[in-house]
Amino acid sequence: MRVFLVNPSDRSFGTAIITPRWLFVLAGSTPGHYGDPIIVDETLEQMDVDQIRPGDVVGIGIHTGNALRGYELSHKAKERGATVIFGGIHTTLFPEEVFERAAVDSLVKGDGDGAWGQLLADHAEGRMERQYDGGRIDGDQFLPARWDLLPADRYMMASVQTVRGCPKHCSFCSVWRTDGQKPRQRQSEVVVNEVVELRRLGFRFIVLADDNFYPVTLEDIRLAKRQNNEQRLAELMAVREERFELMRRLAELPNDIMFFTQITMEAAGDEEYLKAMDKARVRGALVGVESVTPEGLKAVYKDFNETGEGLVRRLKKFREHNIHILGSFIFGLPTDDQDTFKATVDLAQEADAAFAQFVIMTPFPGTVDFLRWEKEQAKNPTIIDGIPITRYWLLPAHKRPKLAMPHPTMSEEEVRSGTNDAWTRFYSVGSTWKRGASRVTRLRSKLMYLVISKVYLHMYAKTGVATDSARRSSANGWARWFGKRAIPLFKAAPMPNLQAPPSDSAFMAAGD
Repeated sequence: MRVFLVNPSDRSFGTAIITPRWLFVLAGSTPGHYGDPIIVDETLEQMDVDQIRPGDVVGIGIHTGNALRGYELSHKAKERGATVIFGGIHTTLFPEEVFERAAVDSLVKGDGDGAWGQLLADHAEGRMERQYDGGRIDGDQFLPARWDLLPADRYMMASVQTVRGCPKHCSFCSVWRTDGQKPRQRQSEVVVNEVVELRRLGFRFIVLADDNFYPVTLEDIRLAKRQNNEQRLAELMAVREERFELMRRLAELPNDIMFFTQITMEAAGDEEYLKAMDKARVRGALVGVESVTPEGLKAVYKDFNETGEGLVRRLKKFREHNIHILGSFIFGLPTDDQDTFKATVDLAQEADAAFAQFVIMTPFPGTVDFLRWEKEQAKNPTIIDGIPITRYWLLPAHKRPKLAMPHPTMSEEEVRSGTNDAWTRFYSVGSTWKRGASRVTRLRSKLMYLVISKVYLHMYAKTGVATDSARRSSANGWARWFGKRAIPLFKAAPMPNLQAPPSDSAFMAAGD
């Protein structure tokens, strides 16, 4: 009996930008008597279902975007006599749908770090339950990944998680509802050990795959002080100090290791934190800008962000500390108009964002926007091929609407074409080369920046919801071509003998 762990995708590029960390974490949670799990990441290549034999266990993790492909694979696996298990954020949100649509024997809701191993142990003893709830485990219970199973020549960047949960409550995001608003933080020592393991394999670009790398803001601390809430203040300061401890230790790793993460705009006002990120070589961060207008930010419950020149100044603040920004922008908000597309690209360029992503407003399950939209649709539902539009992920990609929520002043085609034009303009060869030249001097580095920009464009924009189906096949081909050439640019010579630097507590113990 063998265990398969599958990341479904209906688009495969041969290479991928970031490792899907959860596959390798669950591999570490798999009991040893099952042997090494067979890991299948369909963003690389489609699964060969003929590998599956009767009695095998097939674990499939899904988010909303790949749920339909996951359901399809489950039926093929079940036809070959496998026991099929589902997990992932979409399973957590819609367990009833999984039981209805998939060929499934059991599923895991919540964190799978511990629940997956328990399920497999129960399966071996013939007492597997229909459903397991992993809940929200504490940071000290997060499991390290089995990076020894990683095909290192297929991924540009590795990923390590340091914290789960986000204290914000943006209307378009489900993280605070699924992972909670309380930061669940790993100790710096285990994070550093995992980074060291990846550098030994030759990875020097590592994503700190956190919901929010800045879980405690200066405003949070000021508010606790104003309220004379000593317990709350102590909790916040403990989380903040652990962040600084982590960054101090990352700074002691080899100088060729660079980190990337996801962070909120508020970090731009925390000079001490930005300096620590710079020393730790956190060289890039995804910042959710979302909208360039006050009305747009208010619409998505993100009015703690700034707009206009204030926004430009804040984004440039990151650059002053050698942190290059991937700005994330949403189109299709009710407050958007025809001028929004150009204004957004202009601002991204003025703010000197290294990368940008332009996404169409989509109500994702678990979000406030989705609940509001689902309630409105109940009054006069839109049905496509017998599927309510509020279950759009159950439709084949070519039948899914480009704009799920009708816009008050623009048509679906206007939003789609405006979004596509934004991508094309920002990532034109001339604009991309100019941005690269302003950041690096070596020709190799400039070429790396150009190639990764093209990989990002073709993987995420040209195959995305804003693209018509006729262009997706071409985009897949270009993504494969650019991706294959990008991999060597990201690799470094392995450092098999690298050791982790000692922690602050180790220094203190030595002093005693």
